[in-house]
Amino acid sequence: MSIDVTLERDHHVAKIHFSKPPHNFACPDLMRQIADALYKVDSDPALRCSVLTSQGRSFCAGADLAGDAAIAGNGGMAAISKLYNQAERMFRRRKPIIAGVQGAAIGAGLGLAMAADFRVADPTTRLSANFTRLGFHPGFALTYTLPRLLGPQRASWMMLSSERVKGKTALDWGLVDRMVDEGTVGEEALAMAHEIAGNAPLALLAVRRTLMDGTANAAVAAMRREHAEQSALRATADYAEGVASVFERRPAHFIGS
Repeated sequence: MSIDVTLERDHHVAKIHFSKPPHNFACPDLMRQIADALYKVDSDPALRCSVLTSQGRSFCAGADLAGDAAIAGNGGMAAISKLYNQAERMFRRRKPIIAGVQGAAIGAGLGLAMAADFRVADPTTRLSANFTRLGFHPGFALTYTLPRLLGPQRASWMMLSSERVKGKTALDWGLVDRMVDEGTVGEEALAMAHEIAGNAPLALLAVRRTLMDGTANAAVAAMRREHAEQSALRATADYAEGVASVFERRPAHFIGS
């Protein structure tokens, strides 16, 4: 499938836009291209903040565990490891990101949204750490980023229940920062980015460095633990059943093995 990641300048703001039809499924190459764009922003002193948006009805519907040959096949955990290597690059960036999150941000897509500094949602937004519904373990550092943002109780609920959290609830919980009319997440994210980018660039870097001190290392440590747990669970019958049930659009019948 074609992947398109663009970077455009709007004064001191970088607009990063990605498209991988039909649902912007996560894969190592998509994450690499997004990380590459973020590193271009970091290396350009004229750019002070980024906006991350996507094309289509879903922000990012997670990894295609059944349809992506690289992830679904025997070497799937190696592909997921490569995806996390790119996620590490994102977490180690220096400049802030505002994500415009429309539609589904599921699994790795939620992880991508949580890697941003701020998030804008609309009435179509659905956020879910749906891993237990697949017989799997959360990844993309969600076991670190969700508790850090929501506190342990709500983060535990999201990861253990696999609930899809809608935009208004996400705003009430603090999972997203702004709620706007349908179809306008990109506009609001851009306005927020310009509000940040109007400030002194060296001060912005210093404040974010202080606020985010240690978070990249903690996220990377979380991903290593998550990958180990995912590798163990991937060999179970419940994982095979969970993926099959989603692909076949039916309830799963887990047996605990």
